[in-house]
Amino acid sequence: MRYRLIASIAIAASAALAAGCHSMKTFVPPNLRAPENANGSLEQARKTLQQATPCCSTFADFSFQDNLPWQPKKFVLGPGSTVVSFNGEHSYFLSFSLPRETQLPYRVALKSELNGRWLRASYLFAPTVVLLDDAFQPIATQDVGLCEHMGWTDETTGAFGSIEVTDKRARYLVLYSSAKQQASSTYWEQSPAAFSAEAPVKMAAAGTFKVPHGPDGTVWIGMMDKTYQGAVDNAICAKAQQGEGVLSTLRDSIPFPVIGDGNKPGAPASATPKSNGTDAPNTPATGSSPSS
Repeated sequence: MRYRLIASIAIAASAALAAGCHSMKTFVPPNLRAPENANGSLEQARKTLQQATPCCSTFADFSFQDNLPWQPKKFVLGPGSTVVSFNGEHSYFLSFSLPRETQLPYRVALKSELNGRWLRASYLFAPTVVLLDDAFQPIATQDVGLCEHMGWTDETTGAFGSIEVTDKRARYLVLYSSAKQQASSTYWEQSPAAFSAEAPVKMAAAGTFKVPHGPDGTVWIGMMDKTYQGAVDNAICAKAQQGEGVLSTLRDSIPFPVIGDGNKPGAPASATPKSNGTDAPNTPATGSSPSS
């Protein structure tokens, strides 16, 4: 009786193990599953921002106690950050005093990080920069274009942009995201992962898409340094134009003789045929009559 009980338990355990192995083919761990709603986090972020209470509606109400960092510094904008309202549109913002001893012109570096665990469900905080004078009046406003750069470190990876300060009246800088920026997107060269039960982490071999802009996220801002200079200058802003191929480029750049065409520069001159013996050509010379 005891033997039968042990055998029954062993059979049941084997069956359960076999069923588990079979189901492993279709089971995808939570950290590898594609998001069920790719726009859910972005929609929730927009809703949270619109429900936030603005602290101010004019630049004169801002605090400019913080100096612009001497090198790009990380800031996280989101719930809990101060909110401004321009023409009924809300945005998280940062405000800085500009350095007065720096020689003009100088560049301010910016970088936004992907906000989201999945590339195809991520979005970017797209910055708008306003320069103000001593009276807190706008001198220049710019929606900063972002360009993708994938570097060897986190510091050189993200969506990069920059502005140039050229006006000696500039005393303050405000960073926020305009309604136009939040409705736009940034070109991205990498394709999102293609998920399936058989290959949950398989990546698409090629392709491009656009990352939408959102109201919150991680942004870096500060005086341009060498590291950011290289990332900004080498970032990808749009899809490259298709060329005619390497061979076509070489033909245009490096002249070389074409086989069978004696009129091309560099082509060898045709050898003069012999006129005696059996080597004479079959075609008679011009002006002579064939022998009878």
